[in-house]
Amino acid sequence: MSPQVQAFALQVLRLVIWLGILAVIFAPLERLFTLRRTEGRWKAVPADIAFYFMNSLLPVALLTPPLALLAVALHYVTPPAYLAFVDGLPIWAKLAAALLVGELGGYWGHRLCHEIPFLWRFHVLHHAPDHIDWLVSSRAHPVDQVLEKLFALSPLYVLGLVQPTPQGLGLAAYVAIFGTIWGFFVHANVRWRLGPLEWLVSTPAFHHWHHTNDEHRDHNYAALFPWVDRMFGTHHLPDRWPDLYGVDAPQPATMAEQLLRPMGFGGRADPKPDAV
Repeated sequence: MSPQVQAFALQVLRLVIWLGILAVIFAPLERLFTLRRTEGRWKAVPADIAFYFMNSLLPVALLTPPLALLAVALHYVTPPAYLAFVDGLPIWAKLAAALLVGELGGYWGHRLCHEIPFLWRFHVLHHAPDHIDWLVSSRAHPVDQVLEKLFALSPLYVLGLVQPTPQGLGLAAYVAIFGTIWGFFVHANVRWRLGPLEWLVSTPAFHHWHHTNDEHRDHNYAALFPWVDRMFGTHHLPDRWPDLYGVDAPQPATMAEQLLRPMGFGGRADPKPDAV
């Protein structure tokens, strides 16, 4: 077996283990603290798992080469004194800065995916389900995942927070992994409200309102910090839960059609109701 095949097999094994851990955590929580029971939910689980593996492997493979080139290029044009200053910061300061910078970049990437009709073609797949639970976090088009991660990670490279060193690239990996895990949490089908904590960090209630299909759609773009939405005027978090999820336009039934339709195969991609 070639080293490339061994590395791929090891990566898949890690994903299997992570999926098992996530299921052990979230399946009991959603059963004990269910917000809404969804009949026939199990029918969509195979597709959700397929999206989980695809979006854990493909976007990383597509993003790694251009981001690595960006890191090397910026390393040569950025003043060495600045790079040395950033590299000398304590790890907690670099992590905090990376989370903040990545959040701002991710916010605008996410928001543009809602406001630009062409980008919405790909992002709509994530909003199509009429139910929300932890596994829906993975249901997304890989093009959408690449774009949103590019917006979130590129500023880290531009500001020198990620440099072409094992430590620097490791920082980007930590930020991406933390954001992914938190994404499973905020999609969870649990009826938790966390009081004042909801003003500081994103929670299921906060993100469920992002998936609402009523006049309050297009709010709560932040992945981690709700105050970013308050800063840009897109925050919405009342004391109740959304009544309706999903999108108005009918979506393709099969995974293949869902992946191909935004690229013009199998029919015209439906625009957002407010993005014509």
